[in-house]
Parts: sequence; C-alpha cells; structure tokens
Amino acid sequence: VDAAYAGSAFICPEFRKWLSGIDFADSIAFNPSKWLMVHFDCTAMWVKNSGALHRTFNVEPLYLQHENSGLAIDYMHWQVGLSKRFRALKLWFVIRRFGITGLQNHIREGVRLAQRFEALVLADPRFEIPATRHLGMVVIRLKGDNLLTERLLKRLNSRGNIHCVPASLKGKYVIRFTVTSSRTTLDDIMRDW
Repeated sequence: VDAAYAGSAFICPEFRKWLSGIDFADSIAFNPSKWLMVHFDCTAMWVKNSGALHRTFNVEPLYLQHENSGLAIDYMHWQVGLSKRFRALKLWFVIRRFGITGLQNHIREGVRLAQRFEALVLADPRFEIPATRHLGMVVIRLKGDNLLTERLLKRLNSRGNIHCVPASLKGKYVIRFTVTSSRTTLDDIMRDW
C-alpha cells in the first residue's frame, strides 16, 4: 500500500476508516517527511514477510561476508543500497518533541485548513475541484484549457510563498494543494488566496 502522504493521518483515530482492508496488504509504506514534521527524507515501511524482502535484496559477495554473517538481522539486505542512513532518529526526535497528541493536533489542523481552502475555491466560479477532498489534499484547476492551470501553478510556485505540485487527472492538468507545515495559518491561506 502506497500511503506516502495519507499514512501520517492514521495517527488520528477518526481517519483510520481509510485503513479498511489493510489486513490484506503485504506491505505498507508512508513518508513521515510529508506530513509528520520530519525533515526529508524519511519513509516508514512494514512488510508482512520480511524474509522475502531480505531475500530480494540479499547479496553476499566475498568482501561483505564475515564470521557473524547470518547470526542477526542485517539491514543492508533490506534495500538496494547496502547501508541505511539513520533516518529513524529524526522521527524519534519529532515524536519525543510533539508526542502523539501534538502530532494528532498537527494533522487535524492541516485537514481543517484544507477544508477552509476548499471553501474558498468552491466560492470562486473560475475554479473547479475535480476530485473529492480527502484529509488535507485539495485538487483544484482553473476552468478551461489545461494551459491555464499549468501557468497558474508556475506563477504560484515562482512567488515562493507556497509550493504546490501538478498531477494529471483524467486528462486534466490539476494542482494538488496540501497543508503540511506546522507553521501554516489561516491568515497565510487567506493572504495567498
């Protein structure tokens, strides 16, 4: 399951409804760096069968073999690169600093601000929302030609106040808007709107 953005929201009980059926998954990955205030890059991953993952990436050239090979879990065999940076430490610091309640409040505020942004878009006849808002992501576009929305995105990002990313949805160029910074306020959204 690719829960890159939405996976962080599952820290809030009210958003766990999106996890329905997760017990059938073989793996799930999400990026705390997208919505849990962890600096890029940080990915959390769970796999049902860690042995299969280990066998997939396991390489045993002579220069990597040693007398303790196979006696303990060797995380170099869990990815393409043979070593892992200590990304978990920054996640640990965020959890220690904000706690579960602080992280839940951050996610809920992002959803609330996205709802407010969505209301602004819906009130403006120049725009459309071609996909239902889920959690804190609002997908918007200018009505008309794709080029209009593409130009708008370039203009927004060039100003440096906000950063949005494009996507293609049923052949339409769209802008994906999310609130992920803990410093974003309603005043910021109103000013940028």
